[in-house]
Amino acid sequence: MSPEQRDTSSDTELLASEEQQPWLRLDKRMLLVHPVNEAVKVLPVLLVSFVLGSQSGNHYWGSIIVAAVVVFAILRWFTTSYRIGPVHVQLRTGVFQKKLLSVPRSRIRSVDIEAGVLHRVLGLSILRIGTGQQAGKGEKFELNALDAGAVPALREELLQRATRTVDAPGSPPPAETEIAHWRTSWVRYAPFSFTGVVTIAAAVGVLFQYGLGQRLADSSVVSNSIDSAEHLGIVVIVVVGLVILLIIASLFACARYLIAYGNLTVTDDGTRLHVDHGLLRTRSTTLDRKRLRGTSLSEPLLLRIARGAKLDAIMTGVSAEKKESSLLLPQAPAAEALRMMTVVLGDAGLHADAQKPLQSHGPAARRRRYTRAVGPAAAVGVAVGVAETLGAPIPALVWAAVVVLVLGAVFVAWDRYRGLGHAVLPGWLITRHGSLDRTRHSLEAAGIVGWTVSQTFFQRRAGVATIIAATPAGTGHYEVLDIPIEQAWALVEAVTPGAGDIWAR
Repeated sequence: MSPEQRDTSSDTELLASEEQQPWLRLDKRMLLVHPVNEAVKVLPVLLVSFVLGSQSGNHYWGSIIVAAVVVFAILRWFTTSYRIGPVHVQLRTGVFQKKLLSVPRSRIRSVDIEAGVLHRVLGLSILRIGTGQQAGKGEKFELNALDAGAVPALREELLQRATRTVDAPGSPPPAETEIAHWRTSWVRYAPFSFTGVVTIAAAVGVLFQYGLGQRLADSSVVSNSIDSAEHLGIVVIVVVGLVILLIIASLFACARYLIAYGNLTVTDDGTRLHVDHGLLRTRSTTLDRKRLRGTSLSEPLLLRIARGAKLDAIMTGVSAEKKESSLLLPQAPAAEALRMMTVVLGDAGLHADAQKPLQSHGPAARRRRYTRAVGPAAAVGVAVGVAETLGAPIPALVWAAVVVLVLGAVFVAWDRYRGLGHAVLPGWLITRHGSLDRTRHSLEAAGIVGWTVSQTFFQRRAGVATIIAATPAGTGHYEVLDIPIEQAWALVEAVTPGAGDIWAR
């Protein structure tokens, strides 16, 4: 029998044995979880029915909605089952519309474990399987909920084929080494982000959506506060309002940071990285080192001022644009993020170059930074000057704002050029750009599948180009901005020998 025939026969036997595997149900304790989750989803409807029922004296509508939610949750348990076979993992769902989701085990790229507060109280966990492909709505492979004690073994079984070589029977699993551990002092970096402001904006939107915000705005407390503030002047009102907003946003950001990233630990067993974090809602993510293609070190302006940074992995099959799991370190000291980066990329030998200055992109790139940043601010100043010349009354506060805008644009342009650069190391491409949202990407050359050198009209006049490295990992593409055109294809050739020499000639 030829090898091809043996493989076909083996596959047939595996598929036949898979059909004999029993279909399993989720843990019965999910009957306590899903009614609560479904009730939260229809909470606005429940509130409206409660208000209408209180006014009319008829509470049947609220009771009917609650009963429907409970029945639907019970039906979900009866109509959900899964099967772990030697070739596929399968999930059957659907109360009104039946669905069968089948995932080849060879396509499994990640297995994440999550547990909310109610799940933890009941000893349950949520297990999600990722294949590196965008799942349509309702097509994600999620087992909600399983016994928390059985989930780690199930995750190991699902990832065994995808991330490990076949070990000898009875051999112990690789030892894990802790390479990062969250510290309470890191909370000080939480306010240096916009999460607090976004949380406040979302809360205000919800209040006004259900009419509570309008009632609050029309209340006597707010009216009296506005009347009192008018006597202090507009400048005092703005300053006090900004200070209050800053304090509240910082508190929200710190609370979210603690809840999301508290107790974070990162361990490495040589083949996989395990990232666990969360106080109330815990999450455990596994990153396969065979699919690690680099790291992204994020240093937004505010976080950089506080000497902080954030680190993400560039993984094949884990898309950064789709907000999938790639976190290695949340907002933390920049020195710790750099140390973590060198540990994760240890074999690349980047530790000696983590602080090494990158190659600058020359005067043309510098001019473009100042032109694009200062130009719009200067145009605003000219417009204000023209308006004043034509007789429009321009307050001194507006001129002060214009001056601040121009000075800010000059600083951003200077900072953008200071952060612009690249480096080519053996087998690696390093690229960095940005000011308000600066990011340093360390990308493995072996993970690059294509190159593009592009020039806009203004780039052609300036003699610079943008190099785009295409990869199936992370965001899918990484850019080297405004490099002198005469160096573009030489850089491509240096990273991927043979890819740029024909164009360089």
